[in-house]
Amino acid sequence: MPTKILMPALSPTMEEGTLAKWLVKEGDTVSSGDLLAEIETDKATMEFEAVDEGTVGKILVDEGTEGVKVNAPIAVLLEDGESAEDIGDVSSEPKDAPASSKAAPAEPSGQTDPAEGYGRNGAAPEAPSEPSSQRADGERIFASPLARRIANDKGLDLASIKGSGPKGRIVKADVEAAEAQPAKAANAAAEAPKAAAPAAGPSAQSVLKMYEDRETEEVKLDGMRKTIAARLTEAKQTIPHFYLRRDIQLDALLKFRSDLNKQLESRGVKLSVNDFIIKAGALALQAVPDANAVWAEDRILKLKPSDVAVAVAIEGGLFTPVLRDAHLKSLSALSAEMKDLATRARDRKLAPHEYQGGSFAISNLGMFGIDNFDAVINPPHGSILAVGAGIKKPIVGKDGELTTATVMSVTLSVDHRVIDGALGAEFLQAMVDNLENPVVMLA
Repeated sequence: MPTKILMPALSPTMEEGTLAKWLVKEGDTVSSGDLLAEIETDKATMEFEAVDEGTVGKILVDEGTEGVKVNAPIAVLLEDGESAEDIGDVSSEPKDAPASSKAAPAEPSGQTDPAEGYGRNGAAPEAPSEPSSQRADGERIFASPLARRIANDKGLDLASIKGSGPKGRIVKADVEAAEAQPAKAANAAAEAPKAAAPAAGPSAQSVLKMYEDRETEEVKLDGMRKTIAARLTEAKQTIPHFYLRRDIQLDALLKFRSDLNKQLESRGVKLSVNDFIIKAGALALQAVPDANAVWAEDRILKLKPSDVAVAVAIEGGLFTPVLRDAHLKSLSALSAEMKDLATRARDRKLAPHEYQGGSFAISNLGMFGIDNFDAVINPPHGSILAVGAGIKKPIVGKDGELTTATVMSVTLSVDHRVIDGALGAEFLQAMVDNLENPVVMLA
């Protein structure tokens, strides 16, 4: 029987993508590992490769098609002895079924089992989640965090829903397809006074009508813009932000950087102020380990290594590639890695594991002339540092004399569920100490 090739999930949160380019045509013979297509997600363009061998019998989705749902058939693969007449009608609806292809590059070795990875069931494995509850017979219920949240919002009892994900896990599609049923949480909420729902923004039609007599241009939202809009809305609505602000004197760092760059010039290395900020944050996370934490729905998860995310602006959006084990790396190694990640981010060539994770992020708009700003936390991170420009300012010196210094304003946005005020202040102080005494970062 012909095998359907399904649209893969190239990241745990991917729901749809764009079939950017076919690398094969109908009638081509393919073997395991051959590249089939290029798929655009909200974050990157990735190559999609075959798992099984056969002949491409029919291409179901044209190049450039946007909004192709994960697990939707995109092509049909014929085995030996099969012909185009064996294909019959092929549904374009997404379906959990074996597929004959996988994503390339895949997750690092040891993280993805080929039997349950991108290619075999057409979906990336979901992040492990704890059982949300138990069925009446004591059997544990496994569901993804997103599925649990949707079930709670719709008043659904997960015990009544059959999961279609790996090993019976309940996923988003299962919850959305289920009929609303009274759940225990919903019943309890019904007995309590209802809180006012957040005010919704104006509808698209009402906004269009408001500006119907003005010349406008509609800009279609691509996958990245939709994801940014959804995640930032969720972040501001669900994360209790608070803000800590400090001024940092940079003169010692700027002189130290200049001296180091002269010594490193022969090696082709040029350190930026941002490299020092990354290192300072990584060491501060080690000095204040309770701040090296993320929010995990019903618990706090503390990290041992310092994995620092750095916002990189690209056309139409941004990436936050993660420098793992940043506390163990030299300034020159961090600088080289950051340049490589930023270049590949702008080309949308990062693999998912390169922009997922971390506990703390840095967003630097100083190079754009911004004095100071407040950044939005990227969940599940516990904090993010907004960095402004270094500006010459008059200051009062240690002996009370009036002098000048290069001052950089920073704001630490903190998730109050993860980090309390005093802890956040201790973490920010550790960063200030590192940046105002940069030689300690080489110790």
